[in-house]
Amino acid sequence: MKRRHFNEEQNIYRKSVRSFLEQEVVPHQDAFEEAGQVPKELWQKAGAQGFLCPWADEELGGAGAKDFRYEQVMIEELSRITETGFFVPLHSAVIAPYIADYGNAEQKQRWMPGVISGEKILAVAMTEPSTGSDLASMKTHAEDKGDHWLLNGAKTYISNGIISDLIIVAAKTDKDSKHAMGLFVVEAGQAGFERGRKLKKMGMHSQDTSELFFTDVKIPKENVLGDAKQGFIYLMQKLAQERLATACGAVAAAQAALDMTIEYTKERKAFGRNISRFQNTRFKLAEMKANIEVAQIYIDRCVLEHNAKRFSADDAAIAKLHCTELLGKVADECLQLHGGAGYMWEYPIARLFVGARILRIYAGTSEIMKEIISRTMRL
Repeated sequence: MKRRHFNEEQNIYRKSVRSFLEQEVVPHQDAFEEAGQVPKELWQKAGAQGFLCPWADEELGGAGAKDFRYEQVMIEELSRITETGFFVPLHSAVIAPYIADYGNAEQKQRWMPGVISGEKILAVAMTEPSTGSDLASMKTHAEDKGDHWLLNGAKTYISNGIISDLIIVAAKTDKDSKHAMGLFVVEAGQAGFERGRKLKKMGMHSQDTSELFFTDVKIPKENVLGDAKQGFIYLMQKLAQERLATACGAVAAAQAALDMTIEYTKERKAFGRNISRFQNTRFKLAEMKANIEVAQIYIDRCVLEHNAKRFSADDAAIAKLHCTELLGKVADECLQLHGGAGYMWEYPIARLFVGARILRIYAGTSEIMKEIISRTMRL
């Protein structure tokens, strides 16, 4: 089925994004993996092309394109080339909106131009060594000292943890309240802020993930986003978009896996014929195509609902659960159809298979998604 989800301007935008990625990313993906991160210069090149935060206001340097389909284009094109290190969706669709929506005018003027240009790479620090999805149990805390906040704690599994220039840190602000927390912007080089190990992961090897440590870090009052006790609410409000972005990437990755597997099975021979001619192969490919197309139609609808501000937390949980679980099944089937070659790192399906596993964990595990969905069912 031909997609009619994108308008002409977005199709032109896709061509530009695809051309940029083919020139600036694809030839260097092995080098990125060896380094364990992408160079900061790549972010600046993307910013110069207008690919970072296209939704941002024009007076801040953005394009004012307030349509999530532009983010969807970037997500899909990164998935098409199985690029997980150049984490533009995290920067643009997940973290930058915290500054845009909860920051004051001065904060936006101070940070957003650099975020849009790629001069300031973003990270968000929520997860702790003993706390994942249960944010209310975090130990990191900030104490109000009158003219500043004093931040102490540790975070882990932080994407962009090594190369980030601005880190939005979630911290408790009232020891007597379970949900009172603030969002504090820590800038690279601040006294008391240290980056820990670059963590070795099963997949996403070119995406730097690290530990972060905060010891008596003085946070100016000007670096607090919104109300210092409403951070938990801010985080919950933004999770729907993060989960939608994850779902978009999952469907796109499933399509990429299917495409590369179709090509492989048409070239690989067994018992004197292409393995695409075996009934088992054809049936499995057909089933995957049907499931992916149905999921794609659903996700496109979710994006339009999100644009119209009708996309709920429950909708986001359903989208993320279904699409990430689908990706897991498709990636496994596609690797199987590659046979022994699928287990070799030189084949993109191997990288895709390993990278796909994290999508059922980050932005809320599949189990958390089921819990959210079940609450609407009056069980």
